[in-house]
Amino acid sequence: MDLIIKSEDKTCKKKYFRRRKDVIISHLLYGREIDDSNFSTRRNDEEFSPFTLVVPINLCQKLNRSDTSSVANNASIVSQNPDRYGFLGGDQYTHESEPNPPAQVIRRRELKWLNMLSTWDHYMRRDFKTVRSRCRKGIPRSVRGRAWFYLCGATYLQKKSPTLFSDLLRQEGKQQCIEDIRKDVHRQFPLHEIFTEEGHGQEDLFRVLKAYSIYNADEGYCQAHAPIAATLLMHMPAEDAFWCLQAICDKYLKGYYSPGMSALKLDGDILFGLLKRVAPSVYKHLKKQKIEPVLYMTEWFLCAFTRTLPWSTVLRVWDMFLCEGVKVLFRVALVVLKYTLGRSEILKRCPTMYETLPMLKSLPNFVTHEQFLVFQIGRLDITDDQMRKEHLKQILKQKKLRQHELAQEKKKEAARATEDAKSRGAERFGNNRHADERTDVNNDIEQTEL
Repeated sequence: MDLIIKSEDKTCKKKYFRRRKDVIISHLLYGREIDDSNFSTRRNDEEFSPFTLVVPINLCQKLNRSDTSSVANNASIVSQNPDRYGFLGGDQYTHESEPNPPAQVIRRRELKWLNMLSTWDHYMRRDFKTVRSRCRKGIPRSVRGRAWFYLCGATYLQKKSPTLFSDLLRQEGKQQCIEDIRKDVHRQFPLHEIFTEEGHGQEDLFRVLKAYSIYNADEGYCQAHAPIAATLLMHMPAEDAFWCLQAICDKYLKGYYSPGMSALKLDGDILFGLLKRVAPSVYKHLKKQKIEPVLYMTEWFLCAFTRTLPWSTVLRVWDMFLCEGVKVLFRVALVVLKYTLGRSEILKRCPTMYETLPMLKSLPNFVTHEQFLVFQIGRLDITDDQMRKEHLKQILKQKKLRQHELAQEKKKEAARATEDAKSRGAERFGNNRHADERTDVNNDIEQTEL
């Protein structure tokens, strides 16, 4: 069965599948913090993309790959020359198999973004739909770093404390955090040109992670900070990456990295509730096997899919994520679950959790393909209102659970208090105590007579 979608014209279709070369761009102005409350999950296909495409399902199913992890792998060096994203090899290496669009097409799209960035306040206040639409179509590579900086509100944070980054770097930081960061920096995308031993990326990554661990001393350093910071450093200088990391961790993924990860667990329950609407068969399968959401979605959400998806797909997801918020991660996760486990023959091959979980660790290639995934995100039938209701439902559920636990704890405390009271009463007024007292009195009398 094919997904058949209308196309406005062949030129647009070619444009969509071609890659773009960088064009050197200068003079980008500052913007303001995004208001994520304007996010809307329901949209028509025309708003999501200027055209549609044909995706043959049976063809996509043949494109399974053995390893879809986006952790850079030292197993093989594919090329001595970096690909369009800077990777020298490993799972993230992209082969240059598709032609680039004409230079004038690239220039036209970049000029639209430059104009939008130069009047950022106007677009964010009066024309956010245009910003959202352009992010969903994909941000041009040459302006992506600055666009991310604007979208996440990092420029607003920097203006409030312009010297904070340098001030934090002058501090020593907690020794344990510094040691942990030193251990992790060389593990982040080691086959990317800026994170090789000869590149500058490892030292920049250390500086960014150190500064944030000092800034957020309560949470300190979390290993999941590293791939997010590394992704940012591929597109911007260290100081800009610090401000973006702060915005992502403190606003988009707030509470994910705190001890206990209560916010992440809550979002796991919300995701599971939404899955019941999107893919009931997958929901029943996971529930039957008692597979908790944290077993498969933790790395997805903590690392914002940087360790899960092909790099071209990661960038498209981040373009939408930084514009529209964490709800994009929910939509990505729902699409991944639906199309990875949605077919009956797949479920039959996963009779226990020991077959199901590996399926969610090594995703099929057609599911994570940029064009397929982005299109399915756009047509996912989940509304903003449904997400809010599911969030409220899980909040109330957790509240009732805490109340029940508190009630049980109070009962236990009352039972312990009763037992203690009985024990003290027995000690004071029980027969054994009187016997002991009589024995003591008799001993005193005998000693007196002697």
